[in-house]
Amino acid sequence: MLADKDRIFTNLYGYQPWNLKSAQARGDWDKTKDLMTRGQDAIIEEIKASGLRGRGGAGFPTGLKWSFMPKEPRADRPSFLVINADESEPGSCKDREIIRHDPHKLIEGALIAGYAMRARAAYIYIRGEFIREAETLFAAVQEAYDAGLLGKNAAKSGYDFDVFVHRGAGAYICGEETAMIESLEGKKGQPRLKPPFPAGAGLYGCPTTVNNVESIAVVPTILRRGAAWFSSFGRENNKGTKLFQISGHVERPCVVEEEMGIPFRDLIEKHCGGIRGGWDNLLAVIPGGSSVPLVPAAQIMDAPMDFDGLKELGSGLGTAAAIVMDKSTDVVQAISRISYFYKHESCGQCTPCREGTGWMWRVMERLRTGDADISEIDTLFDVTKQVEGHTICALGDAAAWPIQGLIRHFRPELERRIRENGGVMEAAE
Repeated sequence: MLADKDRIFTNLYGYQPWNLKSAQARGDWDKTKDLMTRGQDAIIEEIKASGLRGRGGAGFPTGLKWSFMPKEPRADRPSFLVINADESEPGSCKDREIIRHDPHKLIEGALIAGYAMRARAAYIYIRGEFIREAETLFAAVQEAYDAGLLGKNAAKSGYDFDVFVHRGAGAYICGEETAMIESLEGKKGQPRLKPPFPAGAGLYGCPTTVNNVESIAVVPTILRRGAAWFSSFGRENNKGTKLFQISGHVERPCVVEEEMGIPFRDLIEKHCGGIRGGWDNLLAVIPGGSSVPLVPAAQIMDAPMDFDGLKELGSGLGTAAAIVMDKSTDVVQAISRISYFYKHESCGQCTPCREGTGWMWRVMERLRTGDADISEIDTLFDVTKQVEGHTICALGDAAAWPIQGLIRHFRPELERRIRENGGVMEAAE
């Protein structure tokens, strides 16, 4: 279990004020200039050595991503850092807690990360529904400017750096990095074809890196305490601490910082007071937000909660948003509801996703009521495979995977409903 002295987010629950004075008392903005004098490439190497992987879901090595940015930005093509604070993945509720209670960790991280990538400015794209969080963030950024920590000669480092907060209009698709860039530019939030990748041509056609709030907010602490400290937590290739968000049928749903790779059982017992009705009542868990396949109780109980451990179970860590379902759950209805969400949030640019998400949801609804033919289960699975991997962004995958997980693990339940509804449907005359 992670010791309190090793927690990065020490004000996650808002027991202390979020303001600059309180943040500095907690250790933020402490000798930021000294961290920056290590040099841009040295900072990137330290982040690489720490083993930090993107906390937004994909888990791409953060230092490696930064290293793709041009070493000599041109005056007519400045580099930018875009921070994804859209957080629209159902089940995820960590980035808003950072912004609400510890915004200066994010702002200081933006300065250091932006400096390391030779960026001119950072844009924090925050979801429009986060009213109070946005108010806090606007105020915290203004505090940083007033204290000389941003703007010209930021934190007396000799480096000029600006931070802009942009409120989005609330679309799941804008969590995808190129759709977020499109939205920032004032256009409809639709993913771009890649290549070119954002590091080559991103915001306003300039080199851009898009990172998650948590990925950026942990950077100052990693640099202060050292890559070796951060990489001492977790397993190989799954290093560091992580914010886990547990919702659903547990005694105490919560957001908690723990070390990567903590067994699921320990996470639930130590922080959530156990499963509602005991462990025998656990049915399944969606371990990383609604876009990853569910895992049945028997497989998840002792699974390590990290990227590779959950990948071996045919699922993924995603944003580490564990949605816990006990045996009172109608699992078919739950997955059908998720299917409807992806149908609703598809931007409609790619035909497999535009047409496939609606089709999959309609079939899911018929499977839910048992008003289907058993052969349609395989047809549905085939269609998910035709959607998965055939779209510009990963929304098609996100719509397909929950259904694949359901069919893989709960096929008998689907067949039972069809049989109880009168067996095989009569062929239409």
